Amino acid sequence: MSQSFRLDGLTALITGGASGIGLATAQKFAEAGADVILIDVDRQRLSNMKDFRTFACDITDEKALSETIRQIPKLDILVNCAGIGAVGTVEETEVADFERLFRVNVIGTFLTIKCAFSLLLASHGSVVNIGSVAGMVGVKRRFAYCATKGAIHALTRQLAVDYPTQLRVNCIAPGTVDTPFVEGYLEKYHRHEKDKVRGELNQRQPIGRLGKPEEIADLAVYISSPAAAFMNGAVVAIDGGWTAA
Repeated sequence: MSQSFRLDGLTALITGGASGIGLATAQKFAEAGADVILIDVDRQRLSNMKDFRTFACDITDEKALSETIRQIPKLDILVNCAGIGAVGTVEETEVADFERLFRVNVIGTFLTIKCAFSLLLASHGSVVNIGSVAGMVGVKRRFAYCATKGAIHALTRQLAVDYPTQLRVNCIAPGTVDTPFVEGYLEKYHRHEKDKVRGELNQRQPIGRLGKPEEIADLAVYISSPAAAFMNGAVVAIDGGWTAA
């Protein structure tokens, strides 16, 4: 690996780190030399993570999150990967579901940044938020999800404006990525037609396939590395060409 992409001596905290993009990012960060800490609400999956320091924590619980991050003496990189989804138009979306998505995807991200902020300022650190193409374009029947990811993109840019020299804040906006998140969606909404819908998801990206978690993680390594020192307030699509049209 090029020396400019190394993360030696840096400590990284990844929320939603027990699976999917979060876990792939943890593995890539470790390969690049970082000391990696994972936060996830899934205790069972975390119990299998022997290579990382882990904390079982709900990022929407401010007290528990604050107590968890107080146990971390140093932090250079924060990756906000934890998130949930929902399917439905505005007519199909219940208020409780809308609030639940904002609670996890937006308020959870806000609380994690807020609780870790003094550590990040001390290290002139880097924040990488995981957004989505759903925050850049409309996606059919994803009313609440699109709204939350648009908020993530906006708060990324806003933080970069308020703290332009104190730290870097950037956002990755993936297309559909082959993760347990997608498998959960297929199981919940398309149990009897998984192969058909999986094919449709592949074709939604002009490149003709889903993204791989490792591809998103490689971009997170770059953004967090010294090579990206001039990058701040960016929202970067990695979507197989979806938003190019």
